[in-house]
Amino acid sequence: MKVLVFGSLNIDYVYSVDHIVMPGETISSGGRSVFVGGKGLNQSIALARAGMETFHAGIVGPEGGMLIDALRDSGVDVHHVKTLDAPTGHTFIQVDQNGQNSIVLFGGTNQMITESFIDEVLADFGEGDLLLLQNEINLLPSIIEKGAARGMLVALNPSPFDAKISACDLSRIGLFFVNEVEGAQISGESKDQPERILDWFAGHYPESGVILTLGADGAWFMEGKTHERTYGEAVPTEAVDTTAAGDTFTGYFLASYCRGRSPAYSLNLGAQAASVAVSRPGAAPSIPFTDEL
Repeated sequence: MKVLVFGSLNIDYVYSVDHIVMPGETISSGGRSVFVGGKGLNQSIALARAGMETFHAGIVGPEGGMLIDALRDSGVDVHHVKTLDAPTGHTFIQVDQNGQNSIVLFGGTNQMITESFIDEVLADFGEGDLLLLQNEINLLPSIIEKGAARGMLVALNPSPFDAKISACDLSRIGLFFVNEVEGAQISGESKDQPERILDWFAGHYPESGVILTLGADGAWFMEGKTHERTYGEAVPTEAVDTTAAGDTFTGYFLASYCRGRSPAYSLNLGAQAASVAVSRPGAAPSIPFTDEL
């Protein structure tokens, strides 16, 4: 199985603050760091560091060489990453003294995907391959449709959740990766009722598997078709920066599950990897290698 992550590539500008800025408030930052990031890049790196053959497709601007290098250095195939003469996607991230974050995203080249580029990329993949998507690039409905038509298993992390998700044919999704907020937004159920969220998915997308992450409260996996459910606990750790926690979990869970390991084992491996990631600053740089777990 080949894994294609068709997703975002961002430069993350991370500011250390005492607390997340309030509306109308001006505060000083204790420092600024620059990291490679983007949910797509983070998940590609997590998959590759977990040992999967991983390909990334996306677009950067002239200043995006550091993003391509970061992928390549982690073992990700970057033949489908191209460069345009336009600003690279980037984020402004506040991280407070408790490790919580607040993120402003500028799409840049991540919003310049074309139909011809999609066709060019997907021509190298087919039945039995995995297509992992997030919601930080444009033309998501088309990528889902074309990937599914080629027989690929389509996995979607609908983050950030917005109106673009409603334009997607979610019946084409084989695996959903959602946190409690995204699960609540899609289902209309309370984020404090994870089993009701899973019930909603079972009723509306009965063929799809669902991974529902709950932060410090662990995660649930629900098998498609059978709707069998498995719970996995989180691994307690002192948080420094939670930016890449979900992306790390996603990559490690998928790498394990796609190799045929049990849901329980895969949930635990994802939790271990995420616990290491949140103990370190930055997004992609915080993602561990397997020998660190």
